[in-house]
Amino acid sequence: MNFTRRDFLVGSAALAAGASVSVPFFLPKYNVDRRPKRSRVAILHADQYSQRLDEIVAAGLRLFPIDVRGKRVVLKPNLVDYAPGDAINTHPMLVFAAAESFRRMGAKSVVVAEGPGHHRDTQLVLSQSGYERFLREEKIRFVDLNRDELIRTPLRASYTGMKHLWLPRTVLDCDFLVSMPKIKTHHWSGVTLSMKNMFGVVAGARYGWPKNILHWKGIQESILDICATVPIHFVIADGIMAMEGNGPLNGTGRPLGKIVLADDPVAADATCARLMGFNPGRIVHIREGARFLGNSAPALLDQAGETVNAPEAPFQVVPEFRCLHAKMR
Repeated sequence: MNFTRRDFLVGSAALAAGASVSVPFFLPKYNVDRRPKRSRVAILHADQYSQRLDEIVAAGLRLFPIDVRGKRVVLKPNLVDYAPGDAINTHPMLVFAAAESFRRMGAKSVVVAEGPGHHRDTQLVLSQSGYERFLREEKIRFVDLNRDELIRTPLRASYTGMKHLWLPRTVLDCDFLVSMPKIKTHHWSGVTLSMKNMFGVVAGARYGWPKNILHWKGIQESILDICATVPIHFVIADGIMAMEGNGPLNGTGRPLGKIVLADDPVAADATCARLMGFNPGRIVHIREGARFLGNSAPALLDQAGETVNAPEAPFQVVPEFRCLHAKMR
């Protein structure tokens, strides 16, 4: 277990305030610290979904020291349901631009994998969202993570109190996992970005729709346990058409014109939150993730591409939204 000086000081101060409190309460809820010394983020401009995404993504990936030669790459989009418009799911044109780039970079294989959270008929979602046609034309294999072979996997954090999850072999066996979220608000977690996107690796066939057991255990807590156990190696976030309001399904499309790339999911989500006009330090899973999963402070981020400019008007959120004031229990 990695126990930092800061954790020690916080625990010591609390012990001094009340000797009746037991020491284990102050121990970290994680047993792995994945924070790099510095993280790299690139913000790319793209105002529409077009064939140009291929060259935009390729140029963005060249800003990072990525080596996927001979590796099995899994692209994990946000594909939850279908409704007309471009604001719910990661757009298929961005996913396939990424797939083409990783193929050219020498990946042994590139698979698109997702476990839709709100629809049991994954094939119908693929068909209605436009993914099925692209998968067929580009000869890319798709894995339904809701029904993939599952492996009992011990959790590497203890925020939910669960000891293990049954996780899909496709994700556990890959060499390079890319989270490809849609930049959206979320009525319970505040935002749904690269870390929240990992709910899709938990099988609905075992944990319910929309992954009910994770909701009962706590969304913020589940995000942290999953991301501690299944490392995200890279992020490509779709903010060309983002979503505000009652996300993740019933919000309104909001043009943002951005693609965010990062080698650190916390850095990616903190940057996306700032682009939405939010303070990432007030979003529970980003703030807590910055203790052991990645970096959120601008001083620890190497910025490439465009600069982070908060919008004149922050993204709107539903009236009952309380995430920015929540405390991790």
